[in-house]
Amino acid sequence: MTSSSSTRGAAKWALLSLAIGSFGIGMTEFVIMGLLPDVARDLEPTLWASDPDAAIAQAGILISLYALGVVIGAPTIAGAVARYPRHRVMLALALALTVFNALTVFAPTFELVAVSRFLSGLPHGAYFGIGALVAADVMGPGKRAKGVAFVLTGLTIANVVGVPLGTFLGQQVGWRAAFAVVAGIFALAAITIAVFVPAHDGDKGRTFLAELSVFTVGQVWLALGSGAIGFGGMFAVYSYVAPMITEVAGSPAWSVPLVLVGMGLGMTVGNLVGGALADIDLRRTILGGFIALAAVLSLLALTMTGIVLLAVFVFGVGFVSSMLSPAIQTRLMEVAGDNQSIAAALNHSALNIGNSLGAALGGAVIAAGLGFVAPAWVGVVLALAGFGIAAVSYGIERAATRTPDASGLKQSA
Repeated sequence: MTSSSSTRGAAKWALLSLAIGSFGIGMTEFVIMGLLPDVARDLEPTLWASDPDAAIAQAGILISLYALGVVIGAPTIAGAVARYPRHRVMLALALALTVFNALTVFAPTFELVAVSRFLSGLPHGAYFGIGALVAADVMGPGKRAKGVAFVLTGLTIANVVGVPLGTFLGQQVGWRAAFAVVAGIFALAAITIAVFVPAHDGDKGRTFLAELSVFTVGQVWLALGSGAIGFGGMFAVYSYVAPMITEVAGSPAWSVPLVLVGMGLGMTVGNLVGGALADIDLRRTILGGFIALAAVLSLLALTMTGIVLLAVFVFGVGFVSSMLSPAIQTRLMEVAGDNQSIAAALNHSALNIGNSLGAALGGAVIAAGLGFVAPAWVGVVLALAGFGIAAVSYGIERAATRTPDASGLKQSA
């Protein structure tokens, strides 16, 4: 074996190790959405007996708490560990994810499960943010984007394979079994990271306060806002897709994993298409993407009573939302100046604010008695709001370009 091929092999093993962890993150974040009825029945038996819809809405809080953990953990952890060796940081994050997901398996009450879900979300954004830097360093100049994409592949594959299989397992054996599998995946990731990810000294010159200077850039806030609110439209549907399938379309529970496979495929394809379109025209991809998301959510709401059309438009929701994901990531890094690492983590904060917002508002309209179609209409409103924020961002940027001193929101050089 040549030295060059040996180096390439080592890089692939390092990237695979990181991708195993991203697979686990995708599974732990999304598998609960297909298991909400099972979680509600187990953890809220009294409420379930009297009002199953209200019990499901209550269980939706677990989704919001995970997302809140991501929002808080991404900038604080990424900023705090920027100066430490990255391979050790990644190992610590993988171990934390192992422990916190194991807590979900064994927590006996709704309140303790809620705490475990919040804790599980804390390392999420930092794992992807620091992992992206590790992947870029492993691949070297000219191949950095490929390295980052390979790590993110674990997340997309989780939506195609891990989430549907975890949902099926949870339905057959019990919802806790799905999280036991997740904890095992993170344990495997920790082992492979310890063995295969090369040492990296980190950036000893970076401080927590220096990293947080990204929040002084006004356009960063607008980019985060468009992603957080606009993506809430997708999560308003994704959070309650299981009861939409069983209660509105009248399909059996075994069809839920099949629809989730379709959504995962839509996410995978959409991510690839969105990256290509963003390279061609970032502004049109973002603005057009939010309009397309609002349109497909409207079609889903209007046709949800039929399982075939529901599956088609759920695929569409996955496709369009994931098409937007790399575009918003690019926009955020475009306006973040020198703070690329924390910007990468903040993207996941924005997406999980959308996760929390969509799940909370979707649960609110269900609890109000408006039924399981209502979250799709909530999604339409959120997608259009995301479009509005993105349009304002680009409008301010154009104005600032014409009169550079007119706006404090102008992107820093």
